[in-house]
Amino acid sequence: MFDGKSVFISGGTGSFGRAFIRTLLNRYQPKRVVVFSRDELKQYEMQQEFNAPCMRYFLGDVRDAERVQQAMRGIDFVVHAAALKQVPAAEYNPSECIRTNVNGAENIINAALANGVEKVVALSTDKASSPINLYGATKLLSDKLFIAANNITGGQQTRFAVVRYGNVVGSRGSVLPFFRKLINDGAVDLPITDERMTRFWITLDEGVEFVMKSFQRMHGGELFVPKIPSARIVDLASALAPELPHRLVGIRPGEKLHEMMISRDDSNHTFEFARHFVIAPSIVFTEQSDYALDGLGERGVPVSESFEYVSDTNTHYLSIDELRQLGQVWS
Repeated sequence: MFDGKSVFISGGTGSFGRAFIRTLLNRYQPKRVVVFSRDELKQYEMQQEFNAPCMRYFLGDVRDAERVQQAMRGIDFVVHAAALKQVPAAEYNPSECIRTNVNGAENIINAALANGVEKVVALSTDKASSPINLYGATKLLSDKLFIAANNITGGQQTRFAVVRYGNVVGSRGSVLPFFRKLINDGAVDLPITDERMTRFWITLDEGVEFVMKSFQRMHGGELFVPKIPSARIVDLASALAPELPHRLVGIRPGEKLHEMMISRDDSNHTFEFARHFVIAPSIVFTEQSDYALDGLGERGVPVSESFEYVSDTNTHYLSIDELRQLGQVWS
C-alpha cells in the first residue's frame, strides 16, 4: 500500500523510525519518505545509511506548527513517533514534555488535516493506560487527541488511529542495553527495582510490522494493541548474566510494578482479534464503522466485561532461554 506514496515519519531518526524506514525501502517503492526530526547529527548519520532518491530529511520540531505543516505537504501517510519518553526527565521537566507530547500531537493533527493526508498512525505506550507518571499522562492526552481528530475532518478523507505497545527490545533507554552496558563494564551485580516487576516486550521488527498492518486495518478512531509476551525483569537479568547477583534498588518515582495496555474500564468497547486487540472509540463519529471487522477482513469479538490486559496476568511469558536469545540478538 506504500508503493508510489509519500510517507512522513516524525521522530524519524529514532529507533522505531530507522527500523520502519528500513522495512519501507526494502519492501515497497515509495514516492517520498520524509524524515522529520530536530537532531541534525542523527539526520546526517542516517543519510549515510538511507540515501535512496526518495529520501527527504527535514529539520524541525513537532512543537513548531508552521514547520510541521510545511514538511507535510503532499504527504499520503503519517507515522507520528516523536515524543519525550524518559519518565524521570518528564517528571523533572513537565512543561517540556507537555509541549512535545501534547502540543506536538495537535500540530501533527492540524497539519495532516490542512494537507489532506490520507491516514495517520500515532505511536503510544502502555504507560498511557491508567497513567501514574507525567509521560504516560501526556501520551494518554495525545491518544485522545488523535482519536477525537476523526470527528473534525469535515468530510475530508483524513483518518487517525493509534498503536499502543510495551517496551521495545533493544531500543535506546530500555533496560536490555542498560544491563548490557553494565555487564560489559564489569559490573559485580545488576540493579533490580523489584523482584516482582513485569513488563510487556516487543521487538522493533514486530512493532514496525504491527504499525504497517494497522494502516491496512484501520477505519479511523481505533486504538490497536498487539498480543505480545511479558517478562519478569529478574528473569531478564538472569538470562543476560546468570553469574551476577541482583541488587534491589526500589521502584523509581512514576514507575509501575506491572504495566497495563487495556484497562477494565475500556473492556466494554474492546474487541479481540487473533493477534491483537482493538479499543474502539467511545465517542460517536459522523460516520460509524464496524470495528469488529477491519480493513483486512479480520473479524474480532467483544471481550468480557472484566477483561484487562496487564503484564503480570498475561498468559504468554518469555522464558529465561527465550530472553537469553533476545539478549544475544541485541548484544
